[in-house]
Amino acid sequence: MSDKKLTTIQLTKSAVQELKNIRKYPRETYNETILNLIKIAKESKKRKQYDEFLHTIQQAKMKELWDNDEDEAWEDA
Repeated sequence: MSDKKLTTIQLTKSAVQELKNIRKYPRETYNETILNLIKIAKESKKRKQYDEFLHTIQQAKMKELWDNDEDEAWEDA
């Protein structure tokens, strides 16, 4: 990591403890832990966007399937 620029951040002791609790292995650095959290957050965001996309597409088809005269006639019988 000597070729990369570093910065100092301040974390509360409780945040540091939480980072220690979620590490993959005991000697994992905080930098590695935080990068893993960022990766997970990005994947989660993509998955949410995909779910919203599918929901939007499915709305029109579901309306077509459920809002029709045949189903309404059957329900009224």
